[in-house]
Amino acid sequence: MAGGQVVTTTRTGGALVHEPPAAPTPGREPGTRAKVLRQLTRNWVLLVLVALIVTFWSISGSEFFSVPDFRDILYNASESGVLAAGMTLVIIGGQIDLSVGSVLVFSSVIAAKVIVAIEGTGTTFHHPDVALTVGLLTAVVVGTAWGALNGVLVVALKIPSFIVTLGTLGMAIGLSDVITSGADIAGLSPTLQTAIGARQVLGVPLLVIITAAIMVVAGIVLARTCFGRYTYAIGSNAEAARRAGIKVGRHVVVLFTIMGLLAGVAGAMDIARFTTTSVIAHGADNLIAIAAVVIGGASLFGGSGTMFRTAIGVLIPAVLTTGLIIANVQSFWQEVIIGAILICAVAIDNVKRSSETKAG
Repeated sequence: MAGGQVVTTTRTGGALVHEPPAAPTPGREPGTRAKVLRQLTRNWVLLVLVALIVTFWSISGSEFFSVPDFRDILYNASESGVLAAGMTLVIIGGQIDLSVGSVLVFSSVIAAKVIVAIEGTGTTFHHPDVALTVGLLTAVVVGTAWGALNGVLVVALKIPSFIVTLGTLGMAIGLSDVITSGADIAGLSPTLQTAIGARQVLGVPLLVIITAAIMVVAGIVLARTCFGRYTYAIGSNAEAARRAGIKVGRHVVVLFTIMGLLAGVAGAMDIARFTTTSVIAHGADNLIAIAAVVIGGASLFGGSGTMFRTAIGVLIPAVLTTGLIIANVQSFWQEVIIGAILICAVAIDNVKRSSETKAG
């Protein structure tokens, strides 16, 4: 070794010949391409969000992304953000929940029934504050119970979560139709909107503050606690986590229970916004939540993802919807574009996993 460089020694015709190290090829340092690829796959979703904002801003000028528009974007994304926060935990843990939209609907239906039973409907309402408190808490409790049921079925029956939650999706929406006889429950007290649904704190909608608080807490739990580390470990390799002493089954039940709780919170937010149930309006909520998590960079195979990137993934369809409306583009193009972005997200995840496997 000379000057920190390795000198190769070979024997030629009985004599030792010292060969200097080969000069590195300019611009071809080992791992450079892998590092560039890693940076691109890590930050592409933020670049997409910035590109969308710049594009719509250039098309629509000051009409897009003004303070009222930005507030509306966040407001419209609030329920999706709550569902996506729970879905992030579930997907990182190596599971999936297709029932969240139906659980949201079922929770809001039961909550509306409780509110009507306490305060009545029409123009005269009795005990609106009590009805509001009990009704919204009921939505959270019902959602939590349904999430726990999902988790128990997945663990006890050892059936893939995709199948279990596909079944409970139909059960929840079917029971909602049975309870309401196919007609939405309307005429709830406007106190729901004035106190929660349309309320603003320092110019920021209360529902946006609730969503942000949930995502911040969930992000801290993921990044800073044993629960978060166990979630990543189970999603990466459930059997290895089990051998390391982690109670995998119990942890999976807790993940689904948290998802159900947040679906119940989203159900409470929904009736607070509109003072009515909406049985048929949430059929795509599960796909929106899953898309937000995957677009945010989480792997459908589990073990990777962050809450911050999920938040960006939630904002992309929200910005897209507002931008298309302002640009006078037919709204169904949103589904086309989001579908294309979702496919790109999964493709990028596959490339990233492949590069990590080769590097390992």
